[in-house]
Amino acid sequence: MKRIISLIVMIFLLTTIFVPSTFAKENDGLDLAKDVKSAILIERDTGTILYDKNSHDKLPPASMTKVMTMLLIMEAIDQGKLTMDEKIRTSEYAASMGGSQIFLEPGEEMTTEQMLQGIAIGSGNDASVAMAERLSGSEEEFVKLMNKKVKELGLENTEFKTATGLPGHGDYSTAHDMSIMAKELLKYEEITKFTGTYESYLRENTDKKFWLVNTNRLVKFYPGVDGLKTGFTNEAKYCLTATAQKDGMRVIAVVFGAPTSKARNAQVTKMFDYAFSQYETHPMYKRNVTLGKVVVSKGEKKRVDAVTSEPISILTKKGEGIEDIKQSIVLDKNIKAPVQIGDKVGVLQLKQNGKTIVETELVAKGESKKAGWWTLFKRSMGMFTKAGQ
Repeated sequence: MKRIISLIVMIFLLTTIFVPSTFAKENDGLDLAKDVKSAILIERDTGTILYDKNSHDKLPPASMTKVMTMLLIMEAIDQGKLTMDEKIRTSEYAASMGGSQIFLEPGEEMTTEQMLQGIAIGSGNDASVAMAERLSGSEEEFVKLMNKKVKELGLENTEFKTATGLPGHGDYSTAHDMSIMAKELLKYEEITKFTGTYESYLRENTDKKFWLVNTNRLVKFYPGVDGLKTGFTNEAKYCLTATAQKDGMRVIAVVFGAPTSKARNAQVTKMFDYAFSQYETHPMYKRNVTLGKVVVSKGEKKRVDAVTSEPISILTKKGEGIEDIKQSIVLDKNIKAPVQIGDKVGVLQLKQNGKTIVETELVAKGESKKAGWWTLFKRSMGMFTKAGQ
């Protein structure tokens, strides 16, 4: 019977790596981004590449760097290390940032939510550094965290030197790498509450009321666009990492080095039009759906739930259905405490005709700290008692 998803649960450690499928070769004749140095178009859930132009060329990302800054902020919130209503104090160093800013003063405090507004809507360099200092103690240490995340994502052509992308420091990335960072950021769907806002205000009830207008004009002028981040320096020219959603399908477009903001927006618009006219997704799971439990060796909690780490869909050309999809859940074994929220504990694979078409991590829903000696002693006595019965 077609359209039946069979569940095969295999408990062993996955050792292979799956590379997202691509329609890009089929689209070699397309000229969707002729006026930019490099570009890429991907579908968010599967990571499938729909269009590619020089996507591995190393180029300065300018303020698109803040995609990674926002990712680490959202990750900290998700892990309970930071809250939206926590007040963040601005240092003299953070307040001294030039370029785009929300004009924070030394000692001024804003909540994480307000800082995110300043970063996502107004591209505030001062807000970015203030958050970097809150999470890592200094911008320098935060940059180490950024580059650690780059390696975790398997990105080979990105190196950050700042939390802002301000020129003169040597930050570099690629359209491909930036699309993967955006894919990761969009796991936290609440980020679009900020990146998808066209205008807002900070310090509303004071005489220093500050008007924020999104540097990404497509948020207002292209239906479904709700992020993510623009970038501009004299060296980088006009850049944009953008995302849009329509009929349940979310796509990400990245362009580097457009000559004008108008050209930048035109190329992204063309890529979005192409994606939504030619492809569709078939949703399978939302984020945070429990698909199993893993055993934690010597943990306070013996088991933790394994949940989906992101929305999961299958991508097809428009009008094509999905048939004979088989699903396998591969849970890691020999997991040792401590386990933190978001730690990888397995993999979900969707296969068609024996070929893996989607592969995504399963992560821990809760934490399990190392069990104390007394807890372990009681467990061993319990096992001994049962064994003797």
